[in-house]
Amino acid sequence: MVVYRICVATGHYFLAGTLDSISVTLVGTNAESPKQRLDHIGRDFTRGAVQKYKVNCFCELGELLLVRIHKERYSFFPKDSWYCSYITVTDPDEVVTCFPCYQWIEGYCTVELRPGTGKTICHDSLPLLLDHRKKELRARQECYRWKIYAPGFPRMVDVNSFEEMESDRKFALTKMTPSADQDFSGNRYLPGFTFKIDIPSLSHMDPNIRYSFTKTASLLSNAIPPSLGMKLRGLLNRQGSWKKLDDIRKIFWCHKTLTSQYVTEHWKEDHFFGYQYLNGVNPVMIHQISNLPSNFPVTDPMVAPSLGPSTCLQAELEKGSIFLADYWILGEAPVGHLNGRPQYVAAPLCLLWLSPQGVLLPLAIQLLLPHTRYTLQVNTIARATLLNPEGLVDQVTSIGRPGLLYLMSTGLAHFTYTMFCLPDNLKARGVQCLPNYYYRDDGMKIWEAIEKFVSEIVNYYYPSDTFVQQDSELQAWVGEIFTQAFLGRKNSGFPSCFNTTEELVKFLTAVIFNCSAQHAAVNSGQHDFGSWMPNAPSSMRNPPPQTKGTTTLKTYLDTIPEVNITCNNLLLFWLVSQEPKDQRPLGTYPDEHFTEEAPRQSIAAFQNCLAQISEEIQDRNKTLDLPYAYLDPPLIENSVSI
Repeated sequence: MVVYRICVATGHYFLAGTLDSISVTLVGTNAESPKQRLDHIGRDFTRGAVQKYKVNCFCELGELLLVRIHKERYSFFPKDSWYCSYITVTDPDEVVTCFPCYQWIEGYCTVELRPGTGKTICHDSLPLLLDHRKKELRARQECYRWKIYAPGFPRMVDVNSFEEMESDRKFALTKMTPSADQDFSGNRYLPGFTFKIDIPSLSHMDPNIRYSFTKTASLLSNAIPPSLGMKLRGLLNRQGSWKKLDDIRKIFWCHKTLTSQYVTEHWKEDHFFGYQYLNGVNPVMIHQISNLPSNFPVTDPMVAPSLGPSTCLQAELEKGSIFLADYWILGEAPVGHLNGRPQYVAAPLCLLWLSPQGVLLPLAIQLLLPHTRYTLQVNTIARATLLNPEGLVDQVTSIGRPGLLYLMSTGLAHFTYTMFCLPDNLKARGVQCLPNYYYRDDGMKIWEAIEKFVSEIVNYYYPSDTFVQQDSELQAWVGEIFTQAFLGRKNSGFPSCFNTTEELVKFLTAVIFNCSAQHAAVNSGQHDFGSWMPNAPSSMRNPPPQTKGTTTLKTYLDTIPEVNITCNNLLLFWLVSQEPKDQRPLGTYPDEHFTEEAPRQSIAAFQNCLAQISEEIQDRNKTLDLPYAYLDPPLIENSVSI
């Protein structure tokens, strides 16, 4: 009789333990162990428990390939979810093999775990392991199916498939739900909310992608108190214009930040207007120009008061100190109604000048009156609360849901790989030398740290270009992204296949950067820059003025959003800017999926590099009147989770 010792770890999440019966089978190159139930006196698999057992075998199993976990009914108890962190197996020669799990196991089923040694399909030759890869891939395809949300949109995950998985219904792997079948029958108001929520789409989420209990509780605690406070003060239902601007200060009197107070005090100043194009919530809009666009007839007399007598517009264009922000995409955006009144939207062109003092200042603005790790979970929440009919977007913005769908589909049609990759983006926009561009400076440091980390990992598992080219799973993955996310647009420049490790490193670096740092840069400051509503109004009740100097305070107050619209919009800004608890900052990997020493060393080096970047950012911020901390690594979430 040969004895194998195993160690089973249950996660620390709320309700991670189970009362179900757990058994294991060890699978080796020579033989399989008998199925053995894991059972001590008392409850075995409690939250945070690490239990040890012995598995008796008739012979040595050889190199361990798989651990099968069998989860079955225990006595009369109902089905009970279980979060298994990992299983380690010690063989008779005292060799320890770790089998990472780090997932919720639902219902009664068998789950197969592989060792934590990372392998590509090129490294697997045994039929058993190749078959396991196919089964795992097929299971994921069955669970995460594509769905067409709207014409021109990247494909999205079909949440209904989780409900079908829960009820054990079968379906074709290639099934795709068209937009014409979009069902919003469950779209309804909830007590205390002024907008509709698509309840069914939030009700069936795979447990391994939905928010943890801690994160859910944190999200609700962020949402309910300010919403209730506004409701009790009658602000959420109060229509009509603000009587004076100072009244807006009272909305979030208890949620002020250093940046939000700075915005309130400086929002009308030219230097701060220019600053927001560099370090505000949209720091990727401006680009350097050498000629004025034909639809922007700016003349020297118009800008002479700003430029001064020692230069002219053409000279500054030739020097490379003129920049443009062009909101052309808003030109054809449909507009809706708020509080029963038609709304308006402008498609402005903004000309900015880099002064000799290194300050970016507005020169001219033209309003054209035209005829805005839980990633799957948070995207589903967004579709259920923001993009659903009569959701928040319909309630607080001029363009509403139809306009936002237009912006997103049009934006995707013009989105390129150059725009996706920070170094290429900065070069294409001609902003490498702009001073005080902290988004660029911090972003490039993080990009380079991610790139070095990714390069080490990729080159460890893909020693040459041939390994990349022969990895059929990798090629299928990037091909699916190209087809489903970027709709197969060859002019986008996005790769549809990988030929070299260099191409793979660049793509993975861009994905990680955009899902972590870029999201932090454009999302985290929304409350800071938007809580003073006049700095970022979400709608216009009157068309923009056609004659300079005709605007008065009254006409301005009658144009910016009404009281209830403002409050709903500020609630949105507050929620999306507050990262719920259960955070995992960039570079934090508590689930140990890699067991080899080389990847562990790369992770440690990545973390040290991020710590150094953080120290540099914090030292610089001590010298600034308005610190820029959105790309400080400890404040960047590993993934899009809010």
